[in-house]
Amino acid sequence: MTKLPDPVPPLPLEHPLRRDLPAMTAFDWLLAGWEDFKVQPGISLAYGFAVFLASLAIVTCLWVLSYDYILFPALAGFVVVGPMIGIGLYEKSRHLAAGESITLADMIFVRSRSGGQVLFTGVLLAMLMLLWMRAAVLLYALFSGLLPFPGLAQVSLTLFTTTAGWGLLLVGTLVGGLFASFSFAISVFAIPILLNERSDALTAMGTSMAMVWNNLPVMLVWGAIVVFLTGVSLLTGLLGLIVVFPILGHATWHAYQAVRRQADIEAQEREAAARETRGEVMT
Repeated sequence: MTKLPDPVPPLPLEHPLRRDLPAMTAFDWLLAGWEDFKVQPGISLAYGFAVFLASLAIVTCLWVLSYDYILFPALAGFVVVGPMIGIGLYEKSRHLAAGESITLADMIFVRSRSGGQVLFTGVLLAMLMLLWMRAAVLLYALFSGLLPFPGLAQVSLTLFTTTAGWGLLLVGTLVGGLFASFSFAISVFAIPILLNERSDALTAMGTSMAMVWNNLPVMLVWGAIVVFLTGVSLLTGLLGLIVVFPILGHATWHAYQAVRRQADIEAQEREAAARETRGEVMT
């Protein structure tokens, strides 16, 4: 009687988006962003100054309209819409990589290969940010009941000297961390994908999440760099955004290029073209 061989577990399949990049590669992206910033720095500074003015206007409006209780989650939610705002910086880095000239007008009036899908993605990210802010308000109500917001001058005292404050810090940090992780994963590469490839919003966000998940060590370091430099910008009264935001924007393009290789993009486009051709033949 012939004995069947013992079952052998299947060999692990390499994910096409896995690059096995060392975690410290994130600092190479940051350095590459600095190099792009130094080429025609005036237009990058102008872009960063515009982001600073817009951020300052939003903060001022929240303060004047007595919406200061959502100021902290709004500032934290900047990481959600930041990739959308940085599309002009990606365009500059893309032009520089191709050896083409670039102007500030090119950075403002960007022509994406995916057309209006960029705008749709921006709407989705804005809705996610609003959901984040609403969750923060509900958490405050859960721990503080009907007590009014004490104001920014007293909020630190309330958070660190009361039981409800400590509970809000703990739960708020956990919930905010989940929001931040999800938002970072779906948005960090979504806009570069839509700018450089033919895709739709949901596919781009899903691909962005897959790129982050399959390159987790380097992306964790990159996320920490983004959070740290954004925090430094906030501590400078948003002035740091004038320089920090352009550098992070340029660096994000290099991160996208490192994970989403051009050969993969071309292969995907050939496959899409083949599907369209088969569809036309069947029709």
